[in-house]
Amino acid sequence: MTSFARTDRSVLGVWWWTVDRWTLAALVLLMAIGAMLVLAASPAVAVRLKLDSFYFARHHFELLVPAALLMFGMSLLSPLGVRRLAAIGLVVALALTALTLLTGEEIKGARRWIDFAGLSLQPSEFLKPCFAVVTAWMFAEQHGKRRLPGNFIAIGLYLAIVGLLMSQPDFGMTFVVSVAWFAQFVLAGLPLIWVGAFVMAGAGGLAGAYYLFPHVAVRVDGFLNPASGDTYQVDRALEAFVNGGLYGRGPGEGTIKEVLPDAHSDFVFAVAGEEFGLIACLIILALFAFIVLRGYGRLYRENNLFVLLAAAGLITDFGLQAVINMASSLHLMPTKGMTLPFISYGGSSLLALALSMGMFLALTRRRYGPGDVL
Repeated sequence: MTSFARTDRSVLGVWWWTVDRWTLAALVLLMAIGAMLVLAASPAVAVRLKLDSFYFARHHFELLVPAALLMFGMSLLSPLGVRRLAAIGLVVALALTALTLLTGEEIKGARRWIDFAGLSLQPSEFLKPCFAVVTAWMFAEQHGKRRLPGNFIAIGLYLAIVGLLMSQPDFGMTFVVSVAWFAQFVLAGLPLIWVGAFVMAGAGGLAGAYYLFPHVAVRVDGFLNPASGDTYQVDRALEAFVNGGLYGRGPGEGTIKEVLPDAHSDFVFAVAGEEFGLIACLIILALFAFIVLRGYGRLYRENNLFVLLAAAGLITDFGLQAVINMASSLHLMPTKGMTLPFISYGGSSLLALALSMGMFLALTRRRYGPGDVL
């Protein structure tokens, strides 16, 4: 039983009876699994870097509570509140992302991080959900009473953001943002002929990235022909899945994390496979599938265009990021430095995902009055 009666009209009471509690429970479970896997995978990485054994685990646990509170706080907002917050967040995230090109720390050939309030922050992680919501707003305004040129504004914002991301460079983030933006545009009524044109432009962009960015070419070549490049991390990840078998070797018994450089972040799924086995990996996959499919299902009867587009963009970002991480670990696509949502180590990623899914929970709450969907 809950402590809230259906007649309770307090903020928390209304929230409890309108929020999607099943999705919320699945997200909390992902956070718990992530905490366990970071605790299992990160000590070996920390020791190799000559840090305290629990350096990464402690940092992750310190951010779990703020992330959970952020997700809860965002889920209390109305669609209008989500829209306003996203607009402010987009301006701030754009400025900070541009700042990384000037003062950002270069790591592995990319400038994506800046020092902010004593923390290493990746602003583009926060840019992603805010952009999805603002883009939805612009597409919706194109069909609104005021007839603003929302499509042109959305295209202009997209080009500006892609320019910033590729200057870092961050091809993976660009790909996720592009797919979500295109999906929103199609849902907003993009004519079929333009769908074909955008698909061709996207294919051209992928080909251009291969020829213009050496690190992209190396990863694609390594995927198509493993003998042509460095596939050390992927090989060790696949070895971890083989070692784990059906039930895993047991918590703390994995050995691949001792030699896998990004075991706590990009390849945490491989650690799950070795220590907890195929069944645990399928449970994680099922949780992601449940959240994404249930999210789309709740939008099936949505009659507010802004809510539909914003929520679709957010859940597409979330699902695509999970697919890319797991597929990379299983050598089903070229490797890409992208975290597994709520499971990989990463402060910026954890907080940005909490922001994103908090907005999604807010947008998909049940609403009964016309004033609730402004």
